[in-house]
Amino acid sequence: MSQNQPDADGHRGLVVNTASVAAFEGQVGQAAYSASKGGIVSMTLPIARDLAPLGIRVVTIAPGLFSTPLLAGLPEKVRNFLAQQVPFPSRLGHPSEYAHLVQALVENPMVNGEVIRLDGALRMQP
Repeated sequence: MSQNQPDADGHRGLVVNTASVAAFEGQVGQAAYSASKGGIVSMTLPIARDLAPLGIRVVTIAPGLFSTPLLAGLPEKVRNFLAQQVPFPSRLGHPSEYAHLVQALVENPMVNGEVIRLDGALRMQP
């Protein structure tokens, strides 16, 4: 990426990492998962600063409950329960909504070194 031809502002690329809301409020039994996602959150700003001289931005998305193959394997009753935990919209997130955020990040060069929650105001219970 550092070898990319820079645009007029010197931008050469964007790294988008994925963490989880568990980085901020991990649940019982999720210590390792929460810590691993917290590591991704914690490295976002320092890596953005390290790569800034190369014209590369770094952003992390911390999604909440999304309709993924993992959740699709759960019983419908469980998926419905999880969806009801999301304040608004009270449903699981769609992959297209994640993609839409990535597109917005690509298009906005001032977003750098940030962690963005994409969770419908979800706060996980212990």
